[in-house]
Amino acid sequence: MGDTPSRKINVSNVTEPLEFAAQSSSLLETLEQANIEVPYQCREGFCGACRAKLDAGEVAYNQEPLAFVRDGEILLCCTKPLTDIKLTLI
Repeated sequence: MGDTPSRKINVSNVTEPLEFAAQSSSLLETLEQANIEVPYQCREGFCGACRAKLDAGEVAYNQEPLAFVRDGEILLCCTKPLTDIKLTLI
């Protein structure tokens, strides 16, 4: 009842897809739990250090980032997937 389905996260240099569980606060947290090293600093969308290329799928921002993000890129620290997604780490 009301459970959010988990989403698959395919990362370009990782062979197995990851699962984003509803309890994760962000994509960055999910990648860290899988021991995938991602550069970051602020965890709030200010610095832009955790940029990644969104190759497929849709995400939603927890809060609108202040850092500059190019078209086709996302900030891992403040996003959650709305669908299964495919990422390339920058």
